[in-house]
Amino acid sequence: MAVLNIPTQAFPDQRPGTSGLRKKVTIFQQPHYLENFVQSIFEAIPDRMGKTLVLGGDGRFFNREAIQIILRMAAANGWGKVMVGRGGLFSTPAVSAVIRAHRAHGGIILSASHNPAGPDHDFGIKYNISNGGPAPEKITDAIWAGSKNIQSFRILDTADVDIDHEGHFQLGDMAVEVCDPVSDYAALMARIFDFDALRRLFAGPFRMRFDAMHAITGPYALEILENQLGAVPGTVINGIPLTDFGGGHPDPNLVYAKSLADALFAEDAPDFGAASDGDGDRNMILGRRFFVTPSDSLAVLAANATHIPAYQTGLKGIARSMPTSQAADVVAQQLGIPHYETPTGWKFFGNLLDAGKITFCGEESFGTGSDHVREKDGLWAVLAWLSIIAASGKSVADIVVQHWQDFGRHYYTRHDYENIPASAGEEIMKTLSVQLPILVGQTLAGRVVQKADDFAYTDPIDGSISSHQGIRLLFEDGARLIVRLSGTGTEGATVRIYHEHLEQDAARQQLDPQRILRDLITLGKDLTRIEQLTGRKAPTVIT
Repeated sequence: MAVLNIPTQAFPDQRPGTSGLRKKVTIFQQPHYLENFVQSIFEAIPDRMGKTLVLGGDGRFFNREAIQIILRMAAANGWGKVMVGRGGLFSTPAVSAVIRAHRAHGGIILSASHNPAGPDHDFGIKYNISNGGPAPEKITDAIWAGSKNIQSFRILDTADVDIDHEGHFQLGDMAVEVCDPVSDYAALMARIFDFDALRRLFAGPFRMRFDAMHAITGPYALEILENQLGAVPGTVINGIPLTDFGGGHPDPNLVYAKSLADALFAEDAPDFGAASDGDGDRNMILGRRFFVTPSDSLAVLAANATHIPAYQTGLKGIARSMPTSQAADVVAQQLGIPHYETPTGWKFFGNLLDAGKITFCGEESFGTGSDHVREKDGLWAVLAWLSIIAASGKSVADIVVQHWQDFGRHYYTRHDYENIPASAGEEIMKTLSVQLPILVGQTLAGRVVQKADDFAYTDPIDGSISSHQGIRLLFEDGARLIVRLSGTGTEGATVRIYHEHLEQDAARQQLDPQRILRDLITLGKDLTRIEQLTGRKAPTVIT
């Protein structure tokens, strides 16, 4: 098995985004494209020699081929051992859990998260560090710099290896362990939650439906919910991961998980519904005829955390991404614990978690998690909700409505304009930015603008600064209007507009958010000039 040093030329488009590098499959299939980026990752990890790497992905198209390439490159680049999930599979939170459990040096995750899969769709790759979390900007910047100057990559000259059967073997000087991708994660969940209480819940009349969307969470949900907790067979639907996710869009929201939403709003609806995304780190929570916004979900979990054994002594703090509603802030204030506002991107929670400053964290983009791993975790959020239901004996709707009465309701909606021309997205943000100095003090949508800025974040742990994280309009009555470009797509641009208003009057807490927020919605359209600049008369997705 000879180590080959293959000459190559740099590609100009390998700058990692908020979650690694995401492109169309056809781009990754170009000769040397994947290899260049993997070599750039390895060069950015100079202390990798002899260390352990965790490797796996969500099973989308090109996953298996990429696994074989990365294994041969890891062997040629000095890694001591690679732990690869059987079949090349691992959910994103499971990779984080395995890195932490086995004290691995890092991990490579192959996924484009909630983006569609298949030969004409998306693929992605990212590196996670030894704490189990996404690589910080100093590493992604080094990867980007290396990708622009790369002249060769190293790879072992050998045939593909068997990744479909658990076991140990050598690949050159490197050990390879093909492991069960579910076992370590399931064991961690059993330590966090009271599985006996959850078994009693499922032994009663309680009914649930979990939509794995033919993505990676299927094997995890089947093992935990049906095999270990005793949920009736068929509770997990679309549970077999497919290379094209069954032709669906694995984004757990009311648009792309419509069949699940329809089932929960039907006459014979189950008590509880949930879905997860392509790589298993996002979640959607539904009750019977009731949708829980991700912002409310984080706040409700925080307010009820002591129902879960791992958090019975209370929370150290809570963090949320800037566009996420302020509902969790109110909970933190009443609990007397710190709360933090970070840019979008789970990596920004890592320092706070490692420093013991927070226990729970979440994003409005259907991501929720805790200090058990360093990624958002869809199935963890589902088990947390089930624990609260089991402890309280209440329905999802009753739990949330009571929460609103106790803490106020943060009416909230996000309007996504997907796949617009990148130039239009840039023009929208530029149009808003130039208006910021004159907006303060103006009355807009019946509210006085108290602050207008482009959000910047100074990390309280390492002092690093992240600028240009989204335009904010903060009003004197506590309402907010936020506009930002999303970094998770693979073509064009996605503009997200967020609208928020706090309602303390219990008599006005169960109205339609789109109606309550219509003045802010109209203001967002007017300020961005989104219809004029894009021709779009309505958003692609409303959540």
